[in-house]
Amino acid sequence: MSEPGCLVVVSGLPGSGKTTQAKRLQAERRGIRFCPDEWMTALGANLWDDELRARVEGLQWDMAFDVLRAGGTAIIEWGTWGRDERERLRAEATTLGARTELLFLDPPADVLWKRIEERGMEDPPMKHADVVAMHEFMQSQRPDEAERSAFDEVL
Repeated sequence: MSEPGCLVVVSGLPGSGKTTQAKRLQAERRGIRFCPDEWMTALGANLWDDELRARVEGLQWDMAFDVLRAGGTAIIEWGTWGRDERERLRAEATTLGARTELLFLDPPADVLWKRIEERGMEDPPMKHADVVAMHEFMQSQRPDEAERSAFDEVL
């Protein structure tokens, strides 16, 4: 039986660089990356369909758990804005004895807005006010010292 693997939780808002950083980690660690936006786009689905997103993330988590059980690296690229969601993933991974790592990406709201505008992927398009509101919410969900210390490593 192999050693349990490593879960990397990539946390950040749209435009924060989650995909760029997750792809880098995937290459460095030969990990498996789980990005619901890519799956939903491949299915021709609306990225804002919350019900479908929850189902896709559920399927991805089942697969990530299998990767961890097999000793691999699972990279969760869901955004994981809230502490509760990050803690749930961390806690479930530790039931397998897996290592857990957190990568929290937090660029300023203006940087997020510029990146979102440049890539033009959101349909319907996001508004600047939406980005500012999400950024303000995310500030209340920044990992505190207790959350950081619960992970084996903070990248």
